[in-house]
Amino acid sequence: METISERKEIKEKLSTHWNFEKYFVPQKAGDYYYFQKNDGLQNQPVFYRAKSLSDPSPEVVIDPNKLNPDGTTAITHISFNKEGTLLAYALSVNGSDWQDIKIRNMKTGVEFPETISRCKFSSLAWIKNGTGFYYSRYPDFGSVDPVDESNYNKLYFHVLGTPQTEDKLIYENPGDKEIAFGAILSDDYKYLVLQSWKGTENKSQLYYRPIESEGDFNPLAVAVDAYYSFIGNKDNTFYIYTNKDAANGKIVAIDINQPNEENWRDVIPEQEGVMSFIKLINDQLAITYLQDVKDHIKLYSLFGSVIRKLDLPDVITVTNISTNKEQKEMFISYTSFLSPTIVARYDFETGSLETVLSPNGALDSSVYETKQVFYPSTDGTEIPMFITHKKDLQFKGDHPVLLYGYGGFNISMTTAYSASIAMFIEDGGIYAVANIRGGGEYGEDWHQAGTFERKQQVFDDFIAAAEWLISNDYTNPSKLAIMGGSNGGLLVSACMNQRPDLFIVVICQVPVTDMLRYQHFTVGRFWTSEFGNAEKNAEHFKTIYAYSPLHNIKKGQRYPSTLITTGDTDDRVVPLHSKKYAATLQEAQAGEAPILLRIEKDAGHGLGKPTVKLIEEHTDIYTFLYKGLNMFSKK
Repeated sequence: METISERKEIKEKLSTHWNFEKYFVPQKAGDYYYFQKNDGLQNQPVFYRAKSLSDPSPEVVIDPNKLNPDGTTAITHISFNKEGTLLAYALSVNGSDWQDIKIRNMKTGVEFPETISRCKFSSLAWIKNGTGFYYSRYPDFGSVDPVDESNYNKLYFHVLGTPQTEDKLIYENPGDKEIAFGAILSDDYKYLVLQSWKGTENKSQLYYRPIESEGDFNPLAVAVDAYYSFIGNKDNTFYIYTNKDAANGKIVAIDINQPNEENWRDVIPEQEGVMSFIKLINDQLAITYLQDVKDHIKLYSLFGSVIRKLDLPDVITVTNISTNKEQKEMFISYTSFLSPTIVARYDFETGSLETVLSPNGALDSSVYETKQVFYPSTDGTEIPMFITHKKDLQFKGDHPVLLYGYGGFNISMTTAYSASIAMFIEDGGIYAVANIRGGGEYGEDWHQAGTFERKQQVFDDFIAAAEWLISNDYTNPSKLAIMGGSNGGLLVSACMNQRPDLFIVVICQVPVTDMLRYQHFTVGRFWTSEFGNAEKNAEHFKTIYAYSPLHNIKKGQRYPSTLITTGDTDDRVVPLHSKKYAATLQEAQAGEAPILLRIEKDAGHGLGKPTVKLIEEHTDIYTFLYKGLNMFSKK
C-alpha cells in the first residue's frame, strides 16, 4: 500500500474530513445535561456535563483517551440512578464485546471500589433509592467449558459498595443455556420487568413482578411467537411494542390485572411505516417511523390519536432519542448522507422544536444531492436504493461508483454521514446504498424474505442494483466497486463469487465466509435463526453450500481486486473467516488483480475503534479503492 504514492494524499484528505465536532444525543440527569462529544480527531469521544447545553466550557466527566494511551478503551453504556447522583458506565477494550462496568458518585466524583465484569450488551436498571441495580452477565472464565463462555446468561442485583461475588442471583434458565436476559424498571419504580431472548432471533418474552417481591415472575407476553419490549406504564397499564400479527410493529396496552392476550388493547395499530424508537413521556407516545427508508417522528395520545408530526428534514435517519420526563423534553439526534449528526430538542409543554447541537463538516446541499430510486429485482420486487453525488454529473456510464449493502438480521441501511464517503463524493465518486431484503427497511416480512432458503434472493437484489446502475448509465463494470461489512461482508463476497465480471473492486470487511462452520465460533451459533445450520439440517446444508463464499471460489477464475479486513481480537466474527477466505481466494486467482488481507492489531468487530485506527484503515481502503477505480489518473 505504501508504494502507492497517492496514499499520503488520501490520508491527509481523510484527516481533514474527519476533523469536525461529533455530537451524541444528550440526557438530563439531576441538575446536569450529560453528553458525549469528539472535538474532531480525538480517538474516543469525551463524556461531558453542563447545566446548559449552551455552556461553552462543559465539565469533563470521563475522558477515555486518558484511560488508555492507544485510545482503544471506549465508553459503551451509560446509566444514571433516578436523582442523577450515581453513574454506572461500561468500558470496552480493543473493540471487544465484553464490557466492565464501573460506578461513580457524581456529587463527589469518587469511584466505587468494585468492577462488574463478564457483561456483554447488558442493560442496567437502578432501583428507586439508588442503592443498587439489576444487570445480566455471563459465567466467569474457567467456570464453564470455553464454548459456553457466552452461554448461561443470568440476571443479578448489585448492591453498591459490595464485591461482585456478593451479587444476588435474580433469575436464570439453566434448561436453555442460550437465553439472555435484560431488566427494566417500570416508570413508577413499582415493577421489575424481565425480558428474555435467544441470540439474534427477532423474538422475545416478557415477565414482571412487584419490585418488593422475591417470588416468581408473572407472565406478560411469553408465547415465543414474536418480539415484545416494554415501553412504559401508567399505573397498572403496561405499554408494549410487538410485531405479533404486525410485521411493521404496533403498540398494545396490557392491564396487569387482566394480562391474558384476549384482553390486550391495540393502542396504535400497524402503520405503513416501520416502528423503531418509541418513548412514553407526558402521557404521549413519541414514535419514529421508517417509511420508504426515511425516518419521521409522530406524537400520539395514549388512546392512539395523532397529536402531531415533528417538523424534521425529509431524508434523515433518527439515530437516538432521549427523554427527561420531569423536564418534559426530548432530544433527537439525526443524520443524513450529506450531514453529520444534528441534535434537536422538543419541548412537550410549548410544542417547540429547536436545534441545540449542530456540527460543521456537512456537504453543501447546493452542490451535492441524495436521491432515491426503485429498481426491479429478479422476482419483480421493487427495491429502494439511495444514490448520492454531485448535482452537475453527466451520466455517460463512466463514473466511479461504490455500491454498499448489508441485507440481514432485520438491520436497515438508512442514510448516514461518513467522512470517507464525503471525500469519495467530492472526488467525483457516486455512492449508492441498496436496501435489499434481509434488512428491516419494510418490517419483519422484508427481513424474513432474505433468510434461510431465501438468502440467495439477497444476493440477487444486490446484483440487480449493480446491473441497474450500469444500464442507467451511472457506471460500467470497470468502474463499479462494492463494499459490505460483517453480514455485508458475506453479501459482497458471495456476489463476487457469483458475478466476478460485474465488479472491478470488492471491499469485504470483517466478513462471515465459512457458512458451514460459523456456528462453532464465539456467538456464531446465535445466527442459525438467520442462516440455518448446515450440520443439523440437510436442506440447510444444500442451501448454504450453494452460496457459502469460502466454498464457492473457483480455481482459475479471474477475480476483481479484493481487500478483506478483520481485527485480530474480533470476538463476534472471528478472524478465521477472513483468513481462510483470503488464502483460498489468493490460491484460486488467475488474474493479476491483488487479493489482500488487512488485519488490524488490537481491534475487534468495530466497537469503539479509535480515530487513529479508523483513519489508517480507511486510508488503506480508499487508496485501494481509488487505485482499482483508476481515480488517481484524473488528477
